[in-house]
Amino acid sequence: MAWSVQLSEFDISFETRGYIIAQALAYFITELTPAAEPTLGKDWYLSMDGSSNHTGSGAGIILERPNDILIEQSLHFEFRASNNQAEYEALLAGMKLEQELEFKRLTAKSDSKLVTGQVNGEYQAKDPQLIKYWERATKMAASFESFMLLHVPRDQNERADLLAKLASTQRRGHQQSVIHENLSTPTVDK
Repeated sequence: MAWSVQLSEFDISFETRGYIIAQALAYFITELTPAAEPTLGKDWYLSMDGSSNHTGSGAGIILERPNDILIEQSLHFEFRASNNQAEYEALLAGMKLEQELEFKRLTAKSDSKLVTGQVNGEYQAKDPQLIKYWERATKMAASFESFMLLHVPRDQNERADLLAKLASTQRRGHQQSVIHENLSTPTVDK
């Protein structure tokens, strides 16, 4: 590990971190939300996408409130899932996170015509597994004060798609951390 070698010069050790539990994330966001500004009346927006391929399956979730808080989550499934199941898993995971944060209004966006059509009552679920997903999603949707699921074109869901692909291509048995950093100038100009 290159990081371990570089950090050892300063008597610092590098340890990979484990998975973040959704409840710990919920506590963290609750702590970050200012108490002076109640959040119960504000809408939250969920963008989600599922991905399934020969290497695995996963989901990407982006939960945000305009000009405020942004939560991005990449979920790797340790079970086989079809593309449609992965899309439903993404929706359910986002709704669960929203409930754990105790917010009541949610607008969700998905590029899956099948999932949005089934949840909105435009299509009927026929596959036994998808019927279970549909039942769970509609039950969770009813628990919100306000819930809306919108279909968006794939190109308007790119961030969630990237997180889903990141999760679905994760190698089994490997911890994964993604570090986001902004560079203000080109590295070669320093």
